[in-house]
Amino acid sequence: MRISVWPIPLLALAGCIMPPASRTFPASGVAGSRRASMTSARVKGDNPFKDAYWVIDEESNARHTADTWRASRPQDAAAMDKIAGQPSAIWLGNWNPQIEMDTQRFTWAKTRAGGLPVFIAYNLPFRDCGSYSAGGSRTPERYRLWIDGLARGIGSRRAVVVLEPDGLPLLKKCLKPAQQQQRIDLIRYAVDKLEALPGAAVYLDAGHSAWIDAPEMAARLKAADIEHADGFSLNVANYQATPDLVKYGHELSALLGGKHFIIDTSRNGNGPPPFTGDDERAWCNPDGRALGTPPTTATGDPLIDAFYWLKVPGESDGACNHGPVAGAWWPEKALEMARNAKW
Repeated sequence: MRISVWPIPLLALAGCIMPPASRTFPASGVAGSRRASMTSARVKGDNPFKDAYWVIDEESNARHTADTWRASRPQDAAAMDKIAGQPSAIWLGNWNPQIEMDTQRFTWAKTRAGGLPVFIAYNLPFRDCGSYSAGGSRTPERYRLWIDGLARGIGSRRAVVVLEPDGLPLLKKCLKPAQQQQRIDLIRYAVDKLEALPGAAVYLDAGHSAWIDAPEMAARLKAADIEHADGFSLNVANYQATPDLVKYGHELSALLGGKHFIIDTSRNGNGPPPFTGDDERAWCNPDGRALGTPPTTATGDPLIDAFYWLKVPGESDGACNHGPVAGAWWPEKALEMARNAKW
């Protein structure tokens, strides 16, 4: 799993610190579409992606790589443009100790351009069961304070927050019963705190179609207060095929009173590799993968609010299969997925 850090170079202008201007386009893909206000309250219960615009990070690793290659490797640069030209989520965790300031800066930069910020909150204690993305808050108290800061940073502006990838799917893998209940309590706290904001929408992570069976996952989501969240997310930083995820999402939704969901399509264009379970080759920098459907609200399914790139293609899953540490930019892996894309 993991970490997508979204740096924003800052420019001094008229005595103020401002991010550079950003390029935007409608999430629906329809030119000239209505643009929802990102600075006013949303209607709770509506699709938070409705009438949203995507904001492109012109300082992303993919953009810098494409521009560096433009003269010497023009075909590779054109392939890398496929990644550089799409939005992706901003991952927030223990690398953001000034969480309120960082979230406020990211939120302001996105909404300033009229776009919708999409965050991943990834900071639970005992994160990733001590695997490649180990870390997180040291204590429950620090986690609650961190969530408080995240909420203050979003403030009254619009934002989507995907809450704790793998947190519920890994619930019974490495935690004792008391720790499991602690995790449930912390996720409930985060849901309630963030959903209380006038412009925020929360999706609880529910793993993917090849992991936890739907009845068990639904029980965990209910315990974690899915009732008060907007919905759930599927396939974060994984490779499962969209049709399988749609089927699984519908099974979960039926068990959850019709809750909506979003799907990470960043790297699932070729579906999963031919390995399963805890085999690292199933999920940690597998070979032969491809970019999936670009981010869009045109999902063709009323239960699916959006397809989105919740993981940045080209950022490593961990120090496995010849990859660098989790979250590090890996240009050749990004290029492989871009070349394999079916669009």
